[in-house]
Amino acid sequence: MNTQQNSANDVQSRLIRMTDKEFATLVNFVKSKYGIDLSKKRVLVESRLAQELQQKGCTNFQQYLDLVFKDKSGNEVVTLLNKLTTNLSYFMRENEHFNYLFKHVLPYLEQRCHNREMRIWSAGCSTGQEAYNTAMVIDEYFGSRKSMWDTTILATDISMRVLSKAQQGIYAAADLKDLPPKWKTKYLKALPDGTFQISDKLRKEVIFRPGNLMEPFQFKKPFDLIFCRNVMIYFDTETKTKLVNKFYDWTAPGGFLFIGHSESINGMSRYNYVQPAIYQRGE
Repeated sequence: MNTQQNSANDVQSRLIRMTDKEFATLVNFVKSKYGIDLSKKRVLVESRLAQELQQKGCTNFQQYLDLVFKDKSGNEVVTLLNKLTTNLSYFMRENEHFNYLFKHVLPYLEQRCHNREMRIWSAGCSTGQEAYNTAMVIDEYFGSRKSMWDTTILATDISMRVLSKAQQGIYAAADLKDLPPKWKTKYLKALPDGTFQISDKLRKEVIFRPGNLMEPFQFKKPFDLIFCRNVMIYFDTETKTKLVNKFYDWTAPGGFLFIGHSESINGMSRYNYVQPAIYQRGE
């Protein structure tokens, strides 16, 4: 057995195990507050929180849960969610969506939005790549006409950590490998440390805000386009159905909902199916 395997086994043997009661308490809390279903992820929960318990000096999960629940700042809950969810995001992810946005959605909305305002929401935006990518596509589509339009993108997430990174808009060179070279030059600036930052112009097109999809939506107007991609994979069917119906109620007539390709809302929504992972509200 090699050193790496020995190390992995040592970590595994040191894991603090959850009692059934502790696991049920955590699962019910995260599900009721954030919609995330951890009921079949006991091993993942124990392994991902092991270091957190060690750092907090907790000898069992009940001590850790008490710490989380009593923290009035909310920081401990945010840390917990960061540990248990995977904030995977990258530029040009599921690029078929951006092609469809450019070729079909934007021309359609340009004809419908007579006040030259498109309302766009990136829900569960993670570290910002999706929102910035959308802003790039919009800028490419409108070109010189862009100044006549308000296409500000609202981007929300429950994690303050990823929102902070998203607002900075700084990414490693490897994160940009799928971007067209001219976009990389046009929309990012090289920094001395070898990373790249989204241009000031593009960063002004995106507003990042904390947002919990399980709470009531409070917006001034419905949206013409909602992205909620690869977020609902954490939700059970009941939670997903409720969320999709909330999205529908906040989608303008003729507006679109984009979800992840690994997700499906067929049979649980009033949206019309357009193509894989793209849905439209009837006019």
